Amino acid sequence: MNNLLISNCKKLLDAYKSGQLGQTVMPEDSHPNFKNQHERLIYFTLPMALNYQRDSYKLWQSALKTFRDKNTEQVFDLGWVSSTSEDELKGKLLKHHLALQPNKNINIWKKISETIYKNWGSLEGLFNVTNNDFLQLKHIVQKDHKKGFPYLSGPKIFNYWSFIISTYGKQKLLNRDLIDIAPDTHITKCSVILGVISEKEALDLSKDDISGRWRKLLSESNISPIDMHPPLWFWSKNGFIYNLE
Repeated sequence: MNNLLISNCKKLLDAYKSGQLGQTVMPEDSHPNFKNQHERLIYFTLPMALNYQRDSYKLWQSALKTFRDKNTEQVFDLGWVSSTSEDELKGKLLKHHLALQPNKNINIWKKISETIYKNWGSLEGLFNVTNNDFLQLKHIVQKDHKKGFPYLSGPKIFNYWSFIISTYGKQKLLNRDLIDIAPDTHITKCSVILGVISEKEALDLSKDDISGRWRKLLSESNISPIDMHPPLWFWSKNGFIYNLE
């Protein structure tokens, strides 16, 4: 089983890189040119916390419009968000539909901004405290300051955010290979097809259990579980047009 899975994963990784999976433009590819690392990290963090049961492409298109609009770009300034009123923040987040839930989304955005700004000053400050170690980051976000990172601290989104930060955010993370795959609907479908889980287990297992199964089965390979996310996601999203046989 392990050898077959590893072989199929390598085929999918190669197919992804060579364009054989179909359309493979990631939602996060919709981003501006950044002036510095500070802007880049904030941009790929705060919108991620609003990525719940919505179209990821539309989310990042809204983030881009908000970032480029002189009247709304302040929402990516942690100091400004921390000191402004929720009503003013709400108007700016709603303008380009970056926030869809007028109260919940605004509270999440403000809470995470305040947590980062008051404790570390910036995301760079947070990463410095963790020595750029994924495991230390995980401990801070999911345990020590869990309430300060609503939604972002959840297992699924935290692992995916860590992947985005290390890829699009260009933040080099130690122990990156320990980032678990984030089993959304597409990943779960692929997990069944590849024999990682059964159809029954797809309904019964928790997302953590599915992630753990991937980690165990790929432990004998040089493939990091989270690096399988893009190829699996597009393989499913594009209707499995790529044939493994």
